[in-house]
Amino acid sequence: MSAAPEALPVVDCHVHLFDPARFPYSDVTPYRPAPHETATVEQLLGVLDTHAISHALLVTPTSGYGSDNAAAADAIDRYPDRFRGIAVVEPEVPEAEIGTLKAGGFVGVRLDLVARGAAFLTGAGRRLVAMLRDQAMALQLQVRAPALTSEMARLLREEAGPVVIDHMGLPDPEAGRAEPGFAALLALADCPHVAVKLSGPFRFSAKPYPYRDADAYAAAILKAFGPERCVWGSDWPFVRMDHRVDYGPCRAALDRWLPDPAARRRVLWETPRRLFGFEAAV
Repeated sequence: MSAAPEALPVVDCHVHLFDPARFPYSDVTPYRPAPHETATVEQLLGVLDTHAISHALLVTPTSGYGSDNAAAADAIDRYPDRFRGIAVVEPEVPEAEIGTLKAGGFVGVRLDLVARGAAFLTGAGRRLVAMLRDQAMALQLQVRAPALTSEMARLLREEAGPVVIDHMGLPDPEAGRAEPGFAALLALADCPHVAVKLSGPFRFSAKPYPYRDADAYAAAILKAFGPERCVWGSDWPFVRMDHRVDYGPCRAALDRWLPDPAARRRVLWETPRRLFGFEAAV
């Protein structure tokens, strides 16, 4: 299946696949997706084509799959012009496996500090940070901004290669933008190797759709990092949510945060192309 005709390429930098019929879930997983959360590559292609999204970054979900990257690897192998991947690995992963993932179209590894605990980064996770740096692969971090310590920020500044922070750092709107962890995230803007995903406002907003309390965080991130170091992601298929989330409104939120078409083009194409190695043709 090819993308619908589109004048300008667009990348969704955060989607997941859940296909237990072809790729059974792990016996050890923090969450086993419900049947209505199934998300096959064919369903993903239909969503992308409907919304004129030409490319996507497949993020292996710890929910369902843990460190099993088979579903994403299969999709990348079948559609190499449309997809790149972010893998999940165990802390003791052999360095050769990181190289194998890179050869298979994975451009980084995700480290979920919400699940593992923030201290993991400066402890057992330090080895992974170094391996990814040496392979010129991205370290994608899911971390709640209030947990971002000065020691973690120092490690990201001094020891990491490319870094991408998920979901605007999952800030706490009740704590406000002056909260030290979010301030530490913004301070990382002086590191040219750190970028942020403008994604997942429904993961941290304290208000119902359209999650207006996320707007101030998006504005602060864009002011600090600029469109040159921000990307957008939908987080489709929106698992583990207590309310309905739809793809169209997620995409429309970026238009609200970035009304300038040139800046949106950088976030939707030029920046992800540079960070993740996408190519225009599909």
